[in-house]
Amino acid sequence: MRRVFATLMLVGLAFPLAGVAQHAQHDAKHETKPQAKQEEKRELPPGWKVRLDRPGDASTVKFWSMPPGWHGTTGPAAILYNPDTTAKGQYRVESESFLFDPGNRLEGYGIFFGGKNLDKDDQSYSYFLIRRDGKFLVKQRQGAQTQEIVTWTEHAAIVKHAGGEKTAKNVLAVEAGADTVNFFVNGQKVTSLPRAQVNTEGVVGLRINHSINVHVTRLTVTPKK
Repeated sequence: MRRVFATLMLVGLAFPLAGVAQHAQHDAKHETKPQAKQEEKRELPPGWKVRLDRPGDASTVKFWSMPPGWHGTTGPAAILYNPDTTAKGQYRVESESFLFDPGNRLEGYGIFFGGKNLDKDDQSYSYFLIRRDGKFLVKQRQGAQTQEIVTWTEHAAIVKHAGGEKTAKNVLAVEAGADTVNFFVNGQKVTSLPRAQVNTEGVVGLRINHSINVHVTRLTVTPKK
């Protein structure tokens, strides 16, 4: 796979929280016909792929372009990615997301990196997730097996979802350095790991666990000097 430091980011000013809520609610009325048609189709954006944790019907995961960004609703847990979006060497991955009311479910969502063989049985990747109660997780997949590197841990930097119609905005970032990988939420470092402990080189994408409704306004991959 060719090395690509792609920036899948949206050009423009910061996206207001109210705007996300307006565009992403399933029964919301859209101001323009193109947006309405786009939501009705709910097709994967060009080049994107979905893989479930277990064999099943991938059509139960909905992920589609909804400017600014993408909107996703899941049944089973899945990863979503464009195989051309990769990171190698020293880099920073960053994602901004808005979580809609998850009810009482404690399911995670966030980013994955270091993805390899994602369409095969021996797939591998590392992932960094948060959930509604203000906790984060770092985990790694090797084939059908997963290993917790940092178990669910509470951190004050994470914006919790208080329930109701309001969304919870969080910005996740992973910085892969020469020897260390640092993990950030909303600009605050929440943990650091030796680079040798996690998969770092390969495809970058999103991971959304069971029954999550989330809007992602940007996913960027930037090389570090």
